[in-house]
Amino acid sequence: MTQHDAGSTYTRGAAEGTLTGVGFTDPDGRSRAESLGERILGSLLDRAHLMPPRLVGPLVAQEIEAMGGSDVAIWLQDFEHSVLRPLQGAGLGGDPEPIDGSMAGAAFRTDSPCEVRQADGTVRLYVPMLDGSDRVGVLGLTLPRVDDNDRRLAQRIAGLTADLVVTKSGYTDTFARTRMSSPMSLSAHLQWQMLPPLVMTTPDLALAGALEPAYDVGGDSFDYALDERTLHLAVFDAMGHGVEAATMATLLIAAYRHGRVNGSDLRDMYAEMDSVLGSSFPGRFATALIGRLETGTGRLTWINAGHPPGLLIRGGRVVRELTGRVSRPVGFGDAEPHLHSITLEPHDRLLFFTDGVVEERLDDGAQFGEQRLREFIEANAVHRLPPAETVRLLSQSLLQGRGGRTSDDASLLMIEWSGPPRDDELARGVVRAVPTGTVLD
Repeated sequence: MTQHDAGSTYTRGAAEGTLTGVGFTDPDGRSRAESLGERILGSLLDRAHLMPPRLVGPLVAQEIEAMGGSDVAIWLQDFEHSVLRPLQGAGLGGDPEPIDGSMAGAAFRTDSPCEVRQADGTVRLYVPMLDGSDRVGVLGLTLPRVDDNDRRLAQRIAGLTADLVVTKSGYTDTFARTRMSSPMSLSAHLQWQMLPPLVMTTPDLALAGALEPAYDVGGDSFDYALDERTLHLAVFDAMGHGVEAATMATLLIAAYRHGRVNGSDLRDMYAEMDSVLGSSFPGRFATALIGRLETGTGRLTWINAGHPPGLLIRGGRVVRELTGRVSRPVGFGDAEPHLHSITLEPHDRLLFFTDGVVEERLDDGAQFGEQRLREFIEANAVHRLPPAETVRLLSQSLLQGRGGRTSDDASLLMIEWSGPPRDDELARGVVRAVPTGTVLD
């Protein structure tokens, strides 16, 4: 119903073109008239519904420029998490920018806006594009001057742009092509299609994952889901390489998700994955680690099916391995799962990984080894970085430490539990409930 419909409660206000009524109200008494921010965000939303994916970037640039901005750039992170690659289109500029060593990269790494005053007095803004907490890329724009209202609006435009990119990625290859710096193998394509977002953050949990080599990964993968107050998590490593290993991993993830959605316990999930892999790929197997973290208590329960033990990180140091009787890899049939549990302390971190992380051979023939992995973890911990940046740096450090060698797949999954959820989770002003650097009303 509009103001022209019969029975409308809206009437013309004193000022021509304004409306008053009994609908939405503001307890602080602010005007119901459309603000600058509402106009630009509303226009983006209205026009984006039917906009083809190739025009999302130009649409954002057009709206920003109509409101006084200029030099708009939209960077998306590449699959190797090392370079921000610019989206192409009318009204868009920008060159590829390294994540380490550029202002756009600084905004991406810290999840916080960065500002650079230009020689002519204008201000260049670099604003992280976050879909929820997943790091999509960075929005760049230049304004004549900047105050907190501009910062707030720029951050919301960046958030909306991230949402548009992610939503429309479901039916286009435009954004995937932008993110690619080299051709991707079919096996890697299969794996990337099955992955959940690489980063997930709430006030109580932070999670990040990585796959290497990004353009030729085969049987490695991971999965997770946050339901009510339970975090479900899994890491997989299917036997072999190439398309067959990727297909096995895809089947495992499907079986895992099937059991998860149906409310199966960990033992039943293990049995289903064991059965479906054994019947579909006789003589083949996969290692797996499946677990559940109860966010209200910090209780972690897991089954390790032939995987390297996870690491518990407390106070920036690896304090223990998550050892215990190891279950047989899935695919052999009729194996007995062995369940293990520990209780975390607030701000504990967990790192799960596949054997490709520690078994890679260096030039002298020695394995990379778990000791080097621990050293990387503890060296990075002194910077108190969030899991997303810790995993990105760890992935890059591992690649460099192995001399660029990636003869086997390697995957990482890090989780930080901050403590039990607050009782008033919907209250305004909850700590860590908004991204870093958010300018609030």
